[in-house]
Amino acid sequence: MSLAIPEKFLEDEIIAFIKRTKSEKSPSCKPTLKANAPIAVVLFAGGGGIEAGMVQAGIRPVVAVEHDPTKPKLSQAIAQTHHRNFSKYACKTIQLTVQQVAQGFIGFPQNPDYLHASPVCSNFSQAHTAKAGIALESPDDLTAAQAVAAALRKLRPRVFTLENVSRYQHSQSFTIILNTLESLGYRVNYSVVNMADFGLPQARKRLILVACQDVVLTLPPTSKHIGWYRAIAHLIPTMNDSQLLPKQQQAVEQFLTTNEPTPLLIERVGGRKLPKCKPGLHPANTILRSHFTDHKGCNRNKFADIWLPDGTVKSLTIQAAAILQGFLSWYEFPPQTGTAGSIIGYSVPPSFATQLFAHIQKQLELSYD
Repeated sequence: MSLAIPEKFLEDEIIAFIKRTKSEKSPSCKPTLKANAPIAVVLFAGGGGIEAGMVQAGIRPVVAVEHDPTKPKLSQAIAQTHHRNFSKYACKTIQLTVQQVAQGFIGFPQNPDYLHASPVCSNFSQAHTAKAGIALESPDDLTAAQAVAAALRKLRPRVFTLENVSRYQHSQSFTIILNTLESLGYRVNYSVVNMADFGLPQARKRLILVACQDVVLTLPPTSKHIGWYRAIAHLIPTMNDSQLLPKQQQAVEQFLTTNEPTPLLIERVGGRKLPKCKPGLHPANTILRSHFTDHKGCNRNKFADIWLPDGTVKSLTIQAAAILQGFLSWYEFPPQTGTAGSIIGYSVPPSFATQLFAHIQKQLELSYD
């Protein structure tokens, strides 16, 4: 028996969609930057989520370092995607580790406006530490932090920003970076934020640090939550039909025992527990790289499904996952699901990065008045 979508839900979503399409513009062409735009160096760049946010905020990334020796083929593919998206801005993508470039930072600009770092976070993630209960900090984590500290001492950016999982704040690696900032006289502010509080249609808690040589910086103001359905409803009719796995079906049935029928976003991968269901009015669960690849690193054909109250099931697409991660339509993803999914799962959400750097820019401008 098919179930109808509640009238009130449809009415609210249609009104929200009309308002959004009138007030929001998602450019299909890349932003144009001023010749004198502030410049930025990015360490542990990945596919460039932070850079996408920077260019939206009027900042030019000029050097980006991306190489993971533990996943050389994937890292190379990600670096190539980075080059394809940011070469327009004369951004040089360096395929070396941050530890390697820290030997002298040859060719890096002195005193850039911005330096950003997103050190590898796998050893501090909830999934990795669930069994041990503690972060398993490695020598590579420590040398990465020391390389970031060396970049701060050598380049002396006006503003330094850092993003990582929340547990990173309790690590020795983070202490190394904090001590370096303090010794150099930076004014530091950091906290763990849920990016759903900044309009991202996804729950994603991350440690965000902002530091400046001469201004006490704050994080951008929060905004209302956006449900995943509102963000990608326009794409659902174009998605391929799917069929729920037995555990997904059980999860839906369990949800319906205490809730009214509503669109559900259901994970397709995971452990022995029932997959999580997210109602359409809520932000999606955190998107992870592991959703898109199996334990051998091979592409997954399906990674999440959308269940609609009329019984229709659709397979979530990379395009939709990218929107849930805050990417705009001008960003070019590679065709391989594993690579594209890795970029999405690893990235700082560009929509949050845009808010962060636009807010910092405004604070810096006010400091001149």
